[in-house]
Amino acid sequence: MTAPISLVLFDMEGVLSHYDRAVRTEHLAMLCAKPPEAVREAIWGSGLEARADSGEIGDDDYLAALGELLGCPVSRDMWLASRRASITPNLETLALATRVARNRTIAVLTNNCRLVSDHIGYLNPPVAQVFGPHVYATASLGVAKPAARAYLGCLERLGAQASETFFIDDSDTNVSGALDAGLLAYKFVNAEALAEELEQRQLI
Repeated sequence: MTAPISLVLFDMEGVLSHYDRAVRTEHLAMLCAKPPEAVREAIWGSGLEARADSGEIGDDDYLAALGELLGCPVSRDMWLASRRASITPNLETLALATRVARNRTIAVLTNNCRLVSDHIGYLNPPVAQVFGPHVYATASLGVAKPAARAYLGCLERLGAQASETFFIDDSDTNVSGALDAGLLAYKFVNAEALAEELEQRQLI
């Protein structure tokens, strides 16, 4: 017999919000007076972002390393402004999360550094309003999705069981990782399809 779902765990970018890397790149490039190609290489090509998302390096070291790669000091405010510019909340999905929260615990698990979770009220106010303190960046767990420890570490903090958790992500890899970790999981395509899934599972 399947255990009842007590927790619905959402990915953020691609589910609760739209994320535009190009906008982030161009915004930081403008602030640093560097070409966008240099910013892309510094953030992603170098592997720096992945190291920050997995908690391998802390926020201050991340910003310092990014500044060194760009040859331009990158302050916390610069990084946050560029990151905020890249985010557009998905109000339809957030409305569904609000409905789920009437009867279930909800939380966010996102592959990001702590700067994102610590400043979620500035970066993504609607997510902060709906989820409150339950926005978890993988950096705080010491490993990124799709590693099982990312999901299980988040559940431990929430006092939830994998078999009673329904996870929603737009990445096939992350959905597979959640299933391997013992969670129920769903591949997000759009809010309309998600609403149907949530209704079928009697979560809304």
